[in-house]
Amino acid sequence: MWAGTLYALAAGLMWGLVFVGPLLLPEYPAALQSVARYLAFGLIAIPLAWLDRKALRQLGRADWIEALKLAAIGNLLYYLCLASAIQRAGGPVPTMIIGTLPVVIAICANLRNARRDGRLPWKRLAPSLALIALGIACVNQVELQALRQEADADLSRYAIGAVLALGAVACWTWYPLRNADWLRNHPGRSPRTWATAQGVATLPLALAGYGLLWGGMALTGNDFAMPLGPRPEVFLGLMISIGLFASWLGTLCWNEASQRLPTALAGQLIVFETLAALAYAFMLRGNLPQPLTLAGIALLMIGVLRAVRVKPEPLPA
Repeated sequence: MWAGTLYALAAGLMWGLVFVGPLLLPEYPAALQSVARYLAFGLIAIPLAWLDRKALRQLGRADWIEALKLAAIGNLLYYLCLASAIQRAGGPVPTMIIGTLPVVIAICANLRNARRDGRLPWKRLAPSLALIALGIACVNQVELQALRQEADADLSRYAIGAVLALGAVACWTWYPLRNADWLRNHPGRSPRTWATAQGVATLPLALAGYGLLWGGMALTGNDFAMPLGPRPEVFLGLMISIGLFASWLGTLCWNEASQRLPTALAGQLIVFETLAALAYAFMLRGNLPQPLTLAGIALLMIGVLRAVRVKPEPLPA
């Protein structure tokens, strides 16, 4: 139990790094950060694919098309939305919105597969949803108040950031549901092989995205210093670190935790990612969160932990 919890904590600490890149590289376009991160991840997947080459040869054309879809939406589009949201609205509010993912995924899964898996009772779920909404509202209030005190405040930019964070939630709600469908429909295939296949599928998409972005900037006369930007050492180091630790090692630690912990407990420990990302954001700001922000974070955590404890009830025949 302790080993599993520590693995989950390690995974959360590494997954929280994905929220740091847009804050450390505000002058880099979010699209560039997205394709660069997954270009690094795709390169990391190549030696893993070589080790698992026999199992990968068993995947058919339809399987690779599905892997491309999952990579495009669950990886590239998700991080594009997330990085854009953080650059526009700052770290805390997008992180809080992303922190609702365990609940949003559970609700969508049970509505979508209610006949098969049962349905979450709304009366038991309502208090948790209210706590989550109140928590996000508290943090949003603090961030808006700070924004209004700035001379060059741009509320529309902040609002667009919040909408983009919702887009990231939509992407990563679709991804685990679709991914679970494939795994359920192919019980004889290894989840490790399927994860490697998605990493391999990400590489050509990231390469194509990098080329299109570079060409588009050249055609529009954008003076951004492609291909590595104005701070190439920082950019390369950060993208490689996120690709290695967040995309590969973090997932490895999470798999180790999932093998040691009950599924219900493991699902609750995803909150480590949200807490780590919030901690990193406030460390970069160089100040402590305000009491209302701390209250909002606590409400979100309590709401998520309460919600994942609610069990689906079977539908009447």
